[in-house]
Amino acid sequence: MDAQEASELIEGDDEKAGESNRQKNRTALTISIFAMVLAITSLGGSNAGKDITQSNILAANTYAFYQAKSIRQTTLKVAAADMELQLLREPGMNAPAKEAIQKKIEEYKKTIDRYESEPETKEGKKELMARAKEHEAVRDHAIRQDPWFDYAEGGLQIAIVLLSVSIIGSLPAMYFAGLGLGLLGALSSLNGFFLFYG
Repeated sequence: MDAQEASELIEGDDEKAGESNRQKNRTALTISIFAMVLAITSLGGSNAGKDITQSNILAANTYAFYQAKSIRQTTLKVAAADMELQLLREPGMNAPAKEAIQKKIEEYKKTIDRYESEPETKEGKKELMARAKEHEAVRDHAIRQDPWFDYAEGGLQIAIVLLSVSIIGSLPAMYFAGLGLGLLGALSSLNGFFLFYG
């Protein structure tokens, strides 16, 4: 082997080594990007889970408060109706007693109306129902987001493994499989945040 052949052989090996290093650097950069997307996705999934739990608790508490108002309102309706029947049953009742019962009936009816709607405090049945529906809407939105974050996390984790294997084994097919799966994971993550689909 003469000097020129040896020189060409060395240059060929240098070119192969340079190409191999570029491929490894590209794969390492891809892994870094997917790891960053995975971290962001993990935060989104965690927040969606917290929103589901918190909104579900708030909705349940609001419905319980609504139910308590309903029970108190019904109790007052029954008491007012009983007093009205008492006035009908006893037409000869003395004036002060009749006036006291009439006054109590009016108080009960005002309280019944206040329990129905209380815009100042936002604690009437109407306002409580609206608030419970808002909490349910937040919960339902987070429930729709959550699976997309799960899909994204799984896809990104597997993609990172495939890309790592492609570096060790110098397998381009593994690189492209990891790249494809990582891109699907990133799209699932975007869908988890913005719900373009589902």
